[in-house]
This record gives sequence, C-alpha cells and structure tokens, in this order.
Amino acid sequence: MLKKDHGLLIVLSGPAGVGKGTVCNALREVDDSIFYSVSATTRAPREGEKDGVNYFFKSEAAFKEMIANNQLLEWAKYVNHYYGTPLQYVNDTVRSGADIILEIEVQGAAKVRERYPEGVFIFLAPPDLSELRKRIEERGTENTELINERMSVAQAEIEMMAQYDYVVENDKIENAVKSIQSIVLAEHCRKERVIDHYRQFVEVK
Repeated sequence: MLKKDHGLLIVLSGPAGVGKGTVCNALREVDDSIFYSVSATTRAPREGEKDGVNYFFKSEAAFKEMIANNQLLEWAKYVNHYYGTPLQYVNDTVRSGADIILEIEVQGAAKVRERYPEGVFIFLAPPDLSELRKRIEERGTENTELINERMSVAQAEIEMMAQYDYVVENDKIENAVKSIQSIVLAEHCRKERVIDHYRQFVEVK
C-alpha cells in the first residue's frame, strides 16, 4: 500500500432523495477506514435519527453562532433549514492520515470546493427523475408541495454535475459503494499525492 501522510476529504453530494445517507451507511459497513463527518442542521430529527450520530441538531440561533465563530467548513440554507460541516473534526481527521467523507447538499459542496480544492468531489446521481421522485415519496416525510419543490431543486442540482470530479449512479447500493471505493483507491495513487514521499529516496545530484 502507498504511504498515507495525509487523508482525503471525500465529498459525496447529490439531490435530496438520491440515497446519499444510505450509500454512506453501506460504505461504512464494508470499509471502517473511512470516517464519517457528522453535519449540523436546524431541521427537526426524523424518526430514528440521533443527535451526534446522524446530525448535530441545532437551534437556528446556535447555528448562526457557529457561522459567526467560523466553526463551519461550509454551510447552506436548503428548503428553509440550515446545514453545515463542523470544521475542526474534518481538519483533525485528514491531518491524522485518515480519510473522511462528507455527505452534503450541492450548495455546500460548492463552498467546500472553494475552501478545499484538493478534495475529491463525487456526485451521486439517480437513475432518472421518476425514480428520484418515487424515493422521496416513499420516505413519507414531505407533503406534495414540498416534494414538488425538492424535484425542482433537484433538476437544477443535476445540471451542476459538471463541477464534480466523478459521477456515481445510485441504481444499486452495492454498485455505488464499489465505485466510491475504487475512486478513493485511485485518488490515493495519484502522483500529485505521493510524489513528494518517493522523491526523498532519490539522491539529488
């Protein structure tokens, strides 16, 4: 294995309902070397979600205080709620040599790209829009008006696919996980990430 002096920041993004959380959970089950960054949000917990595990659930006032104190790598307001990535945990993880994956919305991914261009940006795409709508409806957490709003936003987000390094289609979860693992392995083999380590073996004349 190649030496890892510095971990990767992997950003997994895509429209709501595409299955980002499901794919991340499946990835963690088969690969415990990738750390999962827990985001902060002002939305209410869904059934079964736990504070500090799925999200850090914050009041709007507490979230805005984090913004003012520059404690977030990125943040965005999406469908009337704030979402953001706590900065300290991300920095500590990659500096330790471990990889960390961020599961965030498209707006947040764009902000991370500005501050952390060396990250690995993966767009998780649905097989088609009808399947995406079906998945959102099956969650049973939004009314028709909100579903229509999410679908409108999703179409705009899919058009932003060109800003990403990779696109992975989430047709079957296990295939999406294998694709992400392959991307991570390939990124660790990029010459830009390893050349300085191997240059120390070459005597400069």
